[in-house]
Amino acid sequence: MPRARILYPMNQYIEAKYPQFPVHLYNSLTREKERFQPINPPAVGMYVCGPTVYGDPHLGHGRSAIIFDVVFRYLNFLGYKVRYVRNITDVGHMENEVDETGEDKIEKKARLHQLEPMEVAQHYTNVYRSYMAQLNVLPPSIEPTASGHIIEQIQVIRKIIDNGFAYVINGSVYFDVQTYAAQYPYGELSGKVLEDLQANTRTLQGQDEKKSPFDFALWKKAKPEHIMKWESPWSLGFPGWHLECTAMSSKYLGIPFDLHGGGQDLKFPHHEGEIAQSMSAFGCEPVNYWMHNNMLTINGQKMSKSLGNFITLEQLFSGNHELLEKSYSPMTMRFFILQAHYGSQIDFSNEALQASEKGLARLINSLDYLDKLEDSDSGGQVDMALENEISDMINNCYVYMSDDFNTAKVIASLFELSAKINAFYHQQLPLSAISPETLEALRNTFKGFITDVLGLRSVSTPSVFTSSEKSNNQHQLDAVVDLLISLRNQARTSRDFATADKIRDDLKAIGIQLKDEKSGQTSFSMIH
Repeated sequence: MPRARILYPMNQYIEAKYPQFPVHLYNSLTREKERFQPINPPAVGMYVCGPTVYGDPHLGHGRSAIIFDVVFRYLNFLGYKVRYVRNITDVGHMENEVDETGEDKIEKKARLHQLEPMEVAQHYTNVYRSYMAQLNVLPPSIEPTASGHIIEQIQVIRKIIDNGFAYVINGSVYFDVQTYAAQYPYGELSGKVLEDLQANTRTLQGQDEKKSPFDFALWKKAKPEHIMKWESPWSLGFPGWHLECTAMSSKYLGIPFDLHGGGQDLKFPHHEGEIAQSMSAFGCEPVNYWMHNNMLTINGQKMSKSLGNFITLEQLFSGNHELLEKSYSPMTMRFFILQAHYGSQIDFSNEALQASEKGLARLINSLDYLDKLEDSDSGGQVDMALENEISDMINNCYVYMSDDFNTAKVIASLFELSAKINAFYHQQLPLSAISPETLEALRNTFKGFITDVLGLRSVSTPSVFTSSEKSNNQHQLDAVVDLLISLRNQARTSRDFATADKIRDDLKAIGIQLKDEKSGQTSFSMIH
């Protein structure tokens, strides 16, 4: 049976604030750049695969989180109302992802450290949230856990079995890829061809109960020693890794929803599995637009523990890694990531990070200069050539961001505006040469894109430190305050205003002032 992606006619709603800048994005499914048309505008449903919480977050986690944070920010900036769901995987993710063999990653960590698995999951969830706060990554609208949605996953499995696309054997439930592929295309997202998978498949221990080696688990019967297990109609067991995202995205966003993001490495088998599960359970594609960020390399090599170039965010911020010449601030990391298009591979090096430090400092200095510029009332002659030049630079910020979220080109335009701001501030150009309206547009665009869209803010630590101890202490202070801001935001979201006010008041009492911006962000400064 042929299948077509569900499309909707253009709604009368267009981006409320900036109708002249419609968003286009590269859809990984169709391999084309397409106009972004939400299903129920101005509402947008966005799902991004979050971390498996069994270890400290690393640079790759940072890149993906920053990229989709900017997508979230920009769609909100345009006037959309985004429900952003980012999951926490705390069960069902096996050591060997494609073959589904080995131990559950969290159970293995728990066994090695003699902890409860949920103790491990909670610890690394807290760590992940802390580092995301330091990177100024906004918390998602909903952050569901796999273990908290077992009932929903069982319901999806029932649908897939009832529709004839899964089979039960020895208490486990497997998705029948061959039956599915006879009716629907399989592998169109990842480019994997079923015949190639068959030719390259090897016999794996513990997989002989499957009809075919490339079938994947929807539910696995737990061995006696397995700790994380739940009752189901088929056995005492646990859900498959791919299933959780289908269950949680459909619960909170409906089917289909607008936008699904994740790293390029998740296309197969994870996202391919999501598509197959949705088609089998609900009869339609899960999502209209797929976005995938490219990988990050370290000095030209893929990040790997075996190569000794695996760097966690904690190591980056402290400088505690043999490949790092010094510590780097979270904002330096964020700026570095955004200097490249999300679809391009980006190479991580000390030289690149130090260049990012300097570039970020230039923009933040210009932001400070911009605040000090006063409106001219001289009534001088407006220079139309300069007016048009600045207007074009302003427009380019929207054009580039609306063109597949091209942060690299946006930053280039911001540097052009920065040069004009510096010239006005140092009186190399008369401020009277532009109209008050153009100055206001310059202010709104420069501030809006740096703080609200790109999520950049001042780096409180200097670029060069007199001692590593001073650097680490400042990073630790920033991390603590960012964590408290994150906890305060969560309290406010939960309408626990007493806790939120207490965090704000207690910080103020020790000399740290919080400021809630109109954008929804919270900044802090030291009270002297």
